[in-house]
Amino acid sequence: MAARVASKKTKKASPRFIGRYVVIDPEICHGKPTFRGTRILVSHVLEQVAEGLAWETIIQEWRGDITKEAIAEAVRLASQAFLEHSAGSRAAPSP
Repeated sequence: MAARVASKKTKKASPRFIGRYVVIDPEICHGKPTFRGTRILVSHVLEQVAEGLAWETIIQEWRGDITKEAIAEAVRLASQAFLEHSAGSRAAPSP
């Protein structure tokens, strides 16, 4: 009797839209959040914002592949994540 190999259909994981501009796609940048339609990591742009770069400069550095609205969404999402994470944490009292 010949061995039968079952053909498995590979199910492609679909992108998960976190907002209008931020997406998580397992097929792009190892599933790290990127800006929709790009391979630009949200974390890289947030680092630039934290360093104090003007948003216009950030947009220029990424050759216009992201917009001011996309940066604003990333900042809002990061702020929400921070608030949600810190809500369950309490600082240790000072001695």
